[in-house]
Amino acid sequence: MLVGAKIKTLRLKRGFSINALSDRAGVSKSYLSYIERGIQKNPSLQVLSKLACTLDTNLEELLDTNSTSIDSMDEEWVKLVEGAIEDGITTEEFAGILDYVKYKKKREE
Repeated sequence: MLVGAKIKTLRLKRGFSINALSDRAGVSKSYLSYIERGIQKNPSLQVLSKLACTLDTNLEELLDTNSTSIDSMDEEWVKLVEGAIEDGITTEEFAGILDYVKYKKKREE
């Protein structure tokens, strides 16, 4: 199952409208819609982390390593994400790391 279809399935299972998930995750409604419809095929890990957290799941389930969606990801990213998951990193911790990297980059500019 593609990542967008997985997100939509989980969203509906949790009883969220697209507006509710968008608001709660801090992801624009249009971007979320593009992901769900398969127009945006490679959303950032930060967006996926926000969605996973809001959907009460983790990146592993969201990406479902047995699905074709992970096959379209760069192998280096897949290994990085799988390693983080194996090490027990939470979506909140991962999102915090991404926020720190963004902060650091802005300070360097």
